[in-house]
Amino acid sequence: MSPDIEIIGDGCAALSLAARASELNQSITLIKPSGAPPTKDHVWGFWSDPLLGSAQNLARATWQKWAIITHTDCAVLDSESRPYNAFKRSDWTKHCQELAESAEVVMIEETKWRKSADSLVFDTRPPIVPSDCMLQHFQGIEITTEQPCFDPDMAILMDFRVDQSRGMHFIYLLPYSTTEALVESTLFSTELVDEEFYSNSIEGYLKEHCKVKQFSITHQEKGVIPLGKLAPHDAKIPGLGSNAGATRPASGYAFLFIQKQIDTAIKLANSGKQIRFTNPHKRVDLWMDSVFLTVLKHWPEHGPNMFLRMGKALSGDQFVKFMSGDAGWLIRLKVIFAMPKWPFVKALTKHILPTRKTTTAAVA
Repeated sequence: MSPDIEIIGDGCAALSLAARASELNQSITLIKPSGAPPTKDHVWGFWSDPLLGSAQNLARATWQKWAIITHTDCAVLDSESRPYNAFKRSDWTKHCQELAESAEVVMIEETKWRKSADSLVFDTRPPIVPSDCMLQHFQGIEITTEQPCFDPDMAILMDFRVDQSRGMHFIYLLPYSTTEALVESTLFSTELVDEEFYSNSIEGYLKEHCKVKQFSITHQEKGVIPLGKLAPHDAKIPGLGSNAGATRPASGYAFLFIQKQIDTAIKLANSGKQIRFTNPHKRVDLWMDSVFLTVLKHWPEHGPNMFLRMGKALSGDQFVKFMSGDAGWLIRLKVIFAMPKWPFVKALTKHILPTRKTTTAAVA
């Protein structure tokens, strides 16, 4: 008989596995960590994928077109087969909890947990974030306007027509209707900014580019996503989800990759092998992401042009494949050749040549 599975955590990765408990010949227990911060609702975006049928059924809105905009140009992409979707975290949580309950998944507090002698334990708690880590940090609001201001047929993935002095900065805008939208101010940098920076950026953008005069706020959210290669929360306990490398290092996307990670693990377990959760990203994609992040960290002014060039070089379907980790070499080469050469040469130099550490001699 297969050993029981015990999962430390009750977030997206833990619940996504619990929702598929009926596919495993093993009991699952979720352990809610002591002292964990209260869960806050967020809007999650994702491109359609065969693994995400349940999520797509929960989507509040779907867009077959999306745009990347800079001060000088715009790339508009589209895909009928793999549109962009958005849903609430709370809806996914409820969906998973209902499936987990029907599969008799046990959920307990960490203070009441006693590890079984022969159980398999996996940890979904957040990985360790180094002090100089690149961060994707954001603050957003869902709003309703008095007058029609938005194009509900087009999602704005990145609009860089905002202040770029604090890192790579863009507005992310998901229009639910002509008068309703999620609007987020998002930065890639190593340091956080004060809340006024986000709110002022959103208000200025809405006024200048959407001609919004008045609006009411129906929901607020904020978050910080560490980027790059991260150490596990506890090296002695195997991970799951972002704690096992599920987050895409250069984009912060995690939802699809968590589902891929879980799907691979379930297939492994059902083939007669012991279940384990592996990094869902290809090595070449991790390497490309590391170089990309190096450019954004040291030369963020190139960020808007890099994303614009990628948007113009790829079709909508190719763009989705690249962002979803499904790209082949043709798509990767299109992205590589579209990038500005000099910043990437400098980034490659930083990867190839060891960093010299300088020391200051003490004065007697």
